[in-house]
Amino acid sequence: MHTVLTSLNAKYIHTNLAIRYLKAYASEEFNVSITEYTIKDPIMNIVTDLYKRQPEVIGFSCYIWNIKESIEVIKMLKKIDPQLVIIVGGPEVTYDTKHWMETVPEIDFISIGEGEATFKQFLQAINDKSSIEEVSGLAYRDDGKIIMNPQRNKIDLKTLPSPFNFKEDLPHLSKRVTYIETSRGCPFSCQFCLSSIEVGVRYFDREKIKEDIRHLMRNGAKTIKFVDRTFNISRSYALEMFQFLIDEHIPGTVFQFEITADIMRPEVIQFLNENAPEGLFRFEIGVQSTNDETNELVKRKQNFNKLTRTVSMVKEGGKIDQHLDLIAGLPEEDYHSFRQTFNDVFALRPEELQLGFLKMLRGTGLRLSADKHQYIFMDTPPYEILGNNVLSFDDIIKIKQVEDVLEKYWNDHRMDETIEFIVCELFDTPFDFFQQFGSYWEVHDWSRIGHQLEDLFYRLYEFIKASSSKQSAQLTKDLLTYDYLRLQKHRPRKSWWKGNTLTKEEQKQIYKVILQTPETIGGNFSKQPLLEKDLFKHTRIETFTFDLEHYLKKKEIKLQETLVLFYYKNENVQLYSSPLDEIQKKTRS
Repeated sequence: MHTVLTSLNAKYIHTNLAIRYLKAYASEEFNVSITEYTIKDPIMNIVTDLYKRQPEVIGFSCYIWNIKESIEVIKMLKKIDPQLVIIVGGPEVTYDTKHWMETVPEIDFISIGEGEATFKQFLQAINDKSSIEEVSGLAYRDDGKIIMNPQRNKIDLKTLPSPFNFKEDLPHLSKRVTYIETSRGCPFSCQFCLSSIEVGVRYFDREKIKEDIRHLMRNGAKTIKFVDRTFNISRSYALEMFQFLIDEHIPGTVFQFEITADIMRPEVIQFLNENAPEGLFRFEIGVQSTNDETNELVKRKQNFNKLTRTVSMVKEGGKIDQHLDLIAGLPEEDYHSFRQTFNDVFALRPEELQLGFLKMLRGTGLRLSADKHQYIFMDTPPYEILGNNVLSFDDIIKIKQVEDVLEKYWNDHRMDETIEFIVCELFDTPFDFFQQFGSYWEVHDWSRIGHQLEDLFYRLYEFIKASSSKQSAQLTKDLLTYDYLRLQKHRPRKSWWKGNTLTKEEQKQIYKVILQTPETIGGNFSKQPLLEKDLFKHTRIETFTFDLEHYLKKKEIKLQETLVLFYYKNENVQLYSSPLDEIQKKTRS
């Protein structure tokens, strides 16, 4: 009996860990193969490929991001071959099993909850043509009646075989994110999260996990993401794993973790700051809200002062990038409260700030009590909210405008100096800048057309021109010019701004002065052995209305026309500057 396990991932770089555990647990006795697609793959292509594999059983791993496309595939396969056995599992079908059995008759079986033992027992029953009544954690139909067998006891994770010993995965490890889990369950009870449903935390065998990581690194894995809901719930365990990864990592590998920041002890952070190589670790931290009433309503215990201490200490260490998450739409968090949450978290200046919207997931406490806060939400996945008793759809639209430009203008770090100046000097709060800019972006229909890098710079300048003083616009333009030029690895052939502050003749005269007296542009520049052709090939000169070097050091605007030379060397850029009037005097002499 040939069985295929499949999943439709969000992108090619993603992988599905669940189906690999199912295969590993069942493959000693059954012929199980794995194939993965993406939600962007044409449905007909997926159906054709699965059909050509000639399976008797197909298992689908289902989540909110792939359930719609998975059902389309299932319906088509059943039309082609009604005898094909379809079993589905995963969080999207586990917590409202009856609904899916009633609405999708093409689904024959649903595996409820933890699936390894259920799936293997199911295959045994199908293979032996024996009764499926004894298969724990299985839903099916009997004469049109939906039957749900009681779930089994939790499996001993230490007995699970490795999901990483499949040769067909090895060629793809360097190109995809590899997911790994060292524990299951979550100690917290956040009512918007499916993890709160499972009580307690269980751990895999530590030495097996370490051997899996060694195997993955030896075979080229570059990004390894731990999917544990709270990796640092045990300080001793986290320290042991951190030390192991520091000691045995292969350069170029990055490890990502979901951590709970307010329970991380300062000594752990100090250990990482002192011992972790830069770029080896990346932390994902769910803040969600800084509103105490909101956190209490969703049974989320969070000490924001301690969280701030952790994020700040990690940032000061300069070794670990941090990705912080917010959720708009939690109970009693209105537009103004969310504005405060955003500003509280943006003040920490995380490398990435993800702004998401509450999803009323099946099985969560918040969905079950949705009427209490007058939630309205999408009937179909991802079940995103459309409003509640304190947050209107108009408010949601405005917050979505923030989300759009936040991703483009903060998380991509294309113009950090400019954004820092804008949020500190030109607007009351960072949220106000992102919201007003997002609204301006939408009014101009820029979201409907594509954009190149230069467009992003120009559009921000256009917005500041329209919303601020002439001087503020000029300072912003100068900083955008700096950010643009410092991003380049080589002397840029084009610019985001139209025209040039210096004519070709003026540039020629300035370069002549620099060649004759290189110390004019800064004492250190005289140490650069540049010929005239190198100067034109590897440098760029621009004028600024303020002393750029002074600003970068002191964050103070010192108005003084300044000439800045950008020297591109070995894919890096070095800055040299001089007051513009001194250069001009020498060009006239």
